[in-house]
Amino acid sequence: MKILQILQFFSPVHGGSAEVPYRLSKELAKRGQEVTIFTSDYKSSQEYINSIPEVKVYLFRSWLNYAKFHVTPGMIKRVKKEIKNFDIIHMHNYRTFQNIVVYYYAKKYGIPYVLQAHGSVLPLFQREGLKKIFDLFFGYRILKDASKVIALTNAEAEQCKKMGVDEDKIEIVPNGIDLSEYENLPKRGGFRSKYLISDDEKIILYIGRLHKTKGIDLLVKAFVDVSKELDDARLVLVGPDDGYLSALEELIQELKVDDKVLFTGFVTNDEKMAAFVDADVFVTPSFLGFPVTFLEACACGTPIITTNNGDELDWIDDKVGYVVEYDKDQLRDAIIKVLRGEGLRKRFGEEGKRLVEERFGWDRIAEKVENVYKCTLNRR
Repeated sequence: MKILQILQFFSPVHGGSAEVPYRLSKELAKRGQEVTIFTSDYKSSQEYINSIPEVKVYLFRSWLNYAKFHVTPGMIKRVKKEIKNFDIIHMHNYRTFQNIVVYYYAKKYGIPYVLQAHGSVLPLFQREGLKKIFDLFFGYRILKDASKVIALTNAEAEQCKKMGVDEDKIEIVPNGIDLSEYENLPKRGGFRSKYLISDDEKIILYIGRLHKTKGIDLLVKAFVDVSKELDDARLVLVGPDDGYLSALEELIQELKVDDKVLFTGFVTNDEKMAAFVDADVFVTPSFLGFPVTFLEACACGTPIITTNNGDELDWIDDKVGYVVEYDKDQLRDAIIKVLRGEGLRKRFGEEGKRLVEERFGWDRIAEKVENVYKCTLNRR
């Protein structure tokens, strides 16, 4: 199959919305498919592109970046010229300029497309008015005319139904992980040594964008109470600033725990793995969809704590960690329980490694997506 992947951006700093298409494209190419990516040049990484030589990647200049809406006029001419050369199109994310362009020409030339929003399709957070305007003019049509819509979870599938997608068009495919990268994990202690954290201290780790929707403020407030119970606890926040760093720094200073909180900024994949290996617990207070970081934590044997302020993932609670109410006290109690329970951490860690090996390898996920493509083409 000749497959066109449409992305808004293509760089590791953008997290799962770029990482998942990257991994998927790489695995599909391994399976003998001819994969091409069209994306913007916004914070693009040539190293990222060079690491998948088997995939053709075309960058288009991003002329306007407002509310994470990246306009790439140069893509229009290329799409118009080449879209007929592809068997199927896979649109990633939902409310993007790139999807508008590709939708128009896909409809014009009768090329089927699959849409994968990588999270909520409902206008739940900031700029709801803008999202509703997008949906009114483009979004509902893009969803309605998709041959298939891939949802990460049952919750996202229900959101798609609320937006008018027929149930028989929806396929649930979770995110995956490249297990080969976790066969030889870094030795424990490397991350601690770099950031001067002793072996006796217990690391509470957050990895992701520093954005106000992630619930990091709740984690900081819970950590204040944790540190009163466990004087050796450290909170490590790993990830790029997404407009919330200064507010977090002010909160941490106000709560007088700035000597126990570490900001690392964006780190490489190797450093991220080292952080997971050295951490005692990984905490994500709020999320949408299916964070790849959950799988990465499991692959490194690190227990997970999250809350019900996110899509339901039935494989976490009391299996590889805990899911609690979106409440400071409940989050605090879960963190303390894991940090104090060495046997508990070991059980969660071992189960996490087993789980990702059995269910979430990218070879399995790519096969599922490939079958979605084949089903679409066969029905056509």
